[in-house]
Amino acid sequence: MTVRDYNGQGEWSAEALMRRYRQLVLELGVTAPRDLSPSTHQSGMDTWIDPVMNKVLPGIEAGDLACAQIGVEFVEQDQGFTFGAILKSNTARALRRFQGLTEAQVERLRHRIVALYETGVVPREFRQYLRLLRRIGVGPHGPRLAAAAPKNRFAKRAQAYLRNHLGIGR
Repeated sequence: MTVRDYNGQGEWSAEALMRRYRQLVLELGVTAPRDLSPSTHQSGMDTWIDPVMNKVLPGIEAGDLACAQIGVEFVEQDQGFTFGAILKSNTARALRRFQGLTEAQVERLRHRIVALYETGVVPREFRQYLRLLRRIGVGPHGPRLAAAAPKNRFAKRAQAYLRNHLGIGR
């Protein structure tokens, strides 16, 4: 029997993520907790376990603050995940639509996006990160964005977006 678990390892395993969600529900006072149990599919002797983030994303869309916190933590992660680019892009899109981000969450997102841009690390999902940054604003990080020099063509594209949509670097 082969089990293909598409969740991460350690703190991003399905069990650890569900445990952290239950803890956040208590800390943040979420009144209607969600079931984040991963979907599983079986065919013969093979079992596939879907990423728990597929259950977190609808929670963010529905206004669940605990899911939003997990989304912020997910965007901050450097480690690779199966389907990571798609999941991180969808997470940034969901967070962009979320109306109840706390100031701490907004600042964490700003810091992460600006730090990626400064180092020249512009992953595929960075387009959604920029749209998220446009929605939440750059805050005090405008000078850092303006001072960063793009290191590759993807970062130059991001620089053009920052210039055109956020007025950074004009």
